[in-house]
Amino acid sequence: MGNKTKKTLRNCIIIVVLMFGFSFALVPLYDVLCKVTDLNGKVDISKPTGSTDMFDGLIQTDRVVTVEFDVTKNEQIAWKFKPEHIELKIHPGQVVTTTYYAKNLTNRTMTVQAIPSISPWVANRYFRKIKCFCFRPQTLAAGASENMLLQFVLDPSLPQSVKRLTLSYTIFDFDPKRENPHANEDD
Repeated sequence: MGNKTKKTLRNCIIIVVLMFGFSFALVPLYDVLCKVTDLNGKVDISKPTGSTDMFDGLIQTDRVVTVEFDVTKNEQIAWKFKPEHIELKIHPGQVVTTTYYAKNLTNRTMTVQAIPSISPWVANRYFRKIKCFCFRPQTLAAGASENMLLQFVLDPSLPQSVKRLTLSYTIFDFDPKRENPHANEDD
């Protein structure tokens, strides 16, 4: 091989390695970006974000915000999962309790994890979950159902421009050992 060919081959290999490294680093970089900017409505579900008395006496009765409740589920998860209410009109500072209905439609015990997302993204930091089924994985036996509790409050410092927000939960199969989620189900 000539020097020109070797140089071109070396440059191509370097470019491929750099492209692979960049694509490998995209996920952690995106997570850092979301954490810093609250982009994409990502919510820390590892712990409660408030208590029932955190805004005691600060209920803004002269202001109403519409909270819409939404559900997205992976097509492979055979669960019925729906909010008790499609939307609620609430006052910032008011503690709200509602539920989501979940039913395992499979013939096996199944564990899922609900991941919340809030839009518009600016409302994310003002939505305080006090109690939430999303804090830990939820397990239901085959055919079992449950009303799962959600208690939250909107921080009264929510910008006045936010008159409506959407809380959306996406549920995922939490069993990492299971490769085919429908392997034991009847057709």
